[in-house]
Amino acid sequence: MNYKNLLLFIICVPLFLFNSCEEAGSSSSKTNLPKARGALGEIILVIDSAMYAGPVGEMVKEVFQEDIKGIIREEPLFNIKKVDPRSLTRILKMATNMIYVTTFDDTGAGSRAINSQFTEASKKMALEDPSLYMLRSKDEFAVGQEVLYLFGNNKEELISNLRRNKAGIQSLFISRERERIGVALFSRKNSAATIMGREKMGIEINLPASYQFVQDDDDFMWFRQPTPRTSKPDISLFFYQTEYSDESQVFPENLIALRNDITKPRIFGDPDKPLSYIVTETIEPPVFTTTTVDGNYAMEMRGAWKTNNLSMGGSFLSYAVVDAENGKLYYMEGFVYYPNEAHRSSIREIETILLATEIPEIKQ
Repeated sequence: MNYKNLLLFIICVPLFLFNSCEEAGSSSSKTNLPKARGALGEIILVIDSAMYAGPVGEMVKEVFQEDIKGIIREEPLFNIKKVDPRSLTRILKMATNMIYVTTFDDTGAGSRAINSQFTEASKKMALEDPSLYMLRSKDEFAVGQEVLYLFGNNKEELISNLRRNKAGIQSLFISRERERIGVALFSRKNSAATIMGREKMGIEINLPASYQFVQDDDDFMWFRQPTPRTSKPDISLFFYQTEYSDESQVFPENLIALRNDITKPRIFGDPDKPLSYIVTETIEPPVFTTTTVDGNYAMEMRGAWKTNNLSMGGSFLSYAVVDAENGKLYYMEGFVYYPNEAHRSSIREIETILLATEIPEIKQ
């Protein structure tokens, strides 16, 4: 089945996929829906208990609880709360993120409860095309909710489809997390940072009002969200520009060297201690991924940082954005200091802010 047909399936199937679709999908009922609730990074997983304990459950964990790359300690992409379909309460149905998992040949009581929501026509459609495995439904039980149905004719087909489409499924929920984070972060912006970014580098920096200016020079700006107590993460963001002449500048080893060149003379764990400058941890090398920022080619780098005197350390996320036409390379990074605590939420906040950067010079 090609991609066009898959989109057609995703768009059309809701009209007849569920036996109770009229009740769940009518516009009048949606106006009375409650607001979705749930912690960031949390997913309610609705699956038969026996299936969860077997190969399908292991594959689901591999997709949603894979360790985050480039972070200083092991943390899963998402926190999974497993619920048997027969124990699904009204409160649980209000979760922001929900995933139903089933196979049509499974005889477990939980799977039968999920399968009863599918019409015979939809099951026949999946039987004729084994590449069909996913249906996305928004605001099904609550406003602002994402519900994903993962299904297959049998366990082998479902596992194969999940393995093949793992990255796409992860990206769907990561993007949803960024949307939720962005709503809260950008309700109040630091307008001074926006003006500074525009005047110094020609880019539109979108920072929450909680981030304060620290220092700058001709090609560098540093902002920080200070915390008065150790129970909250200390997050810094900095932006840098330099000349771009060759694609080798975004090779991994050169980006690490560039980062160290930026931080060594400017960022210190303790300004009164010159040897406390920040360096990149290379014992566990950073992870690099080709991506885009505001539609422009960029290299993402995720890894660990430390001070040269080993007094501090944490995780960081950066993007090197290429403007070949104007001969510029923009490097922007966020790093977090939060000893002995989880960094996932901080890194996602950094990701949300940096990816909101606009680079109008390139578009011109």
